[in-house]
Amino acid sequence: MLERMIWTLRHRGPDGFGLYQDQRAGLAHARLSIIDLEGGWQPIHNEDRTLWIVFNGEIFNYPELRRQLIDSGHRFATRSDTEVIVHLYEEKGERCLEDLNGQFAMALYDSRARSLFLARDRMGIRPLFYTLHDHRLFFASEIKAILAADPAIERAIDPAVLQEIFTFWSASGEQTVFRGIRQVEPGCWLRLDASGTIRQQRYWEIPFRPDSFADASEDRLAAELRDLLVDAVRLRLRADVPVGAYLSGGLDSSAITSLVHHYTDNDLKTFSVTFSDQVYDEREEQQEMSAFLQTDHHEIRCSHAAIGQAFPRVIRHAETPILRTAPAPLFLLSSLVRENDYKVVLTGEGADEILGGYDIFKEAKVRAFIAARPDSSCRPFLLKRLYPYLALSPARSAEYARRFFDTGASLDDPFYAHRPRWKTTAGTHVFLRDEVLAAAGCSPVEQLEQRWAGRLRGLDYFSRAQFLESRLLLGNYLLSSQGDRMGMAHSIEGRFPFLDHRVVEFACTIPPRLRMKALNEKNILKKAMADILPPAIVRRKKQPYMAPDIPSFFGTQTPEYVSYHLSEEKLMESGLFKPAAVHRLLAKCRKKSRQGFRENMAFVGILSTQILYETFVRNFQADTPAPLPGKRIVISKENERECLKS
Repeated sequence: MLERMIWTLRHRGPDGFGLYQDQRAGLAHARLSIIDLEGGWQPIHNEDRTLWIVFNGEIFNYPELRRQLIDSGHRFATRSDTEVIVHLYEEKGERCLEDLNGQFAMALYDSRARSLFLARDRMGIRPLFYTLHDHRLFFASEIKAILAADPAIERAIDPAVLQEIFTFWSASGEQTVFRGIRQVEPGCWLRLDASGTIRQQRYWEIPFRPDSFADASEDRLAAELRDLLVDAVRLRLRADVPVGAYLSGGLDSSAITSLVHHYTDNDLKTFSVTFSDQVYDEREEQQEMSAFLQTDHHEIRCSHAAIGQAFPRVIRHAETPILRTAPAPLFLLSSLVRENDYKVVLTGEGADEILGGYDIFKEAKVRAFIAARPDSSCRPFLLKRLYPYLALSPARSAEYARRFFDTGASLDDPFYAHRPRWKTTAGTHVFLRDEVLAAAGCSPVEQLEQRWAGRLRGLDYFSRAQFLESRLLLGNYLLSSQGDRMGMAHSIEGRFPFLDHRVVEFACTIPPRLRMKALNEKNILKKAMADILPPAIVRRKKQPYMAPDIPSFFGTQTPEYVSYHLSEEKLMESGLFKPAAVHRLLAKCRKKSRQGFRENMAFVGILSTQILYETFVRNFQADTPAPLPGKRIVISKENERECLKS
């Protein structure tokens, strides 16, 4: 069973496999060797072999922690960051998480206490799923490994969570789209004790607080942010293999690559995705930045057909419905990184959420400005400055924008900034069957309000918007479907300097009026980077990363799988969507005229859900594991034997 489970994750760790088994527990690990290439094989144990760990990710401050633990008397058998966790856990128990600067999912088995401890990093960079079945707890970095454990584990789509995804783009809490399978949420741990009792606790939260805003000048804030980012980048270059970087042409990735260039002696190889569709292409800015920093630059050209061709593989790795095709080019980009024999890349993900970069924040600010003078005839024209990069911008006329953004919400509404987006996305609900819509008993937004309204109480509308964007979109979508899953599909580890918890905690203290000064997004970051970036990059208006949706499937040739998955037979089989409504949408798509937001999200969401259903519910089969390559360790408590096989 352990071999079957870990074999499904071989894309995450193709360099070797390790297993532990006793009468109560089994652990398995697929290794992507980055630190201590020779000695860091997992599972790793403490001195008396009573504590065992399997771990996915990196602890960036491990050298400092290692020295402290050696001074306290601990003996190390490896140079790996993983072993630091074992000894730190011996010292502090679950409080060891407070000392870790990293991105991780971990499982610690204490054979003496007969307990299992699962934990996930603060921002949710690395995934961790679990389910209870037949009086056992199964856990893994991906859901497919859990499904491979036992054919009797339920495989079904949760209609309530599906409705959440068709509202927020992601599940909102610990539930996943697969009924009964949950995630350990970002910043949380879970303990299963000897009696079978499960206890969960949050050890960290994004620390927006009403009284936390620093009373400091912009220059001082910019200098402190830069110092923190320099150290965050320096830590994330720690590896025994080369580290590259993604370069999008925007401010965030340009800032990270520039910090590497100016503050370290690392040679830097950069990677970019470009588009044959000029609407989405940023090649000119990418090449400008690469030339400015003199990086060894590589790019992959992404066509509509390439996105359509890759889409089923993208869904198999994402393990969730997606409403846009944006993960597909990143899937192709990670393959380029692997072709260049790199395993690790730095990325600029997270800056928009924590430093105030998204147009949804700008939009909320404009709406609040208009609401202060609702009788003004001039203020609504500010809405026309939003979304200039969209051909079908909701702000193309002041009157249309006024209607589009009007939700009746007041500034006291905890979801003030997000109501217009959720209203637009919820337009896709017309394609969901009535049984799906009725499954939750109340709307996804009402459910979210029951859980989070207290957490948001007392915050200003700008901080509320950032918190929601960080917890919902960043944690459950961007870092997963566009981050970990697309990178690890080709055994590529992404590292995120902006999500160093010290940077996040500092960003939460910047006064909201300075995070976005007037409508100047990421104001403090721009000041911090102004002297090490080309002026054009600093001044460039935010253009979010996007990819073509419907055109990727209806070009010169429509992929055969589209008709298969959206046939009436398959739609009736899944029981999730209204066949007549889907076929009307298909007819519109085939006309190849430009479709609006709702149609693009609905088509991609329906197709991805149908692929997901076919792949994991109707037709899931775990691959029969080949002989596990690399170093294999099987340790049994009955005879304490150790077997090493090549």
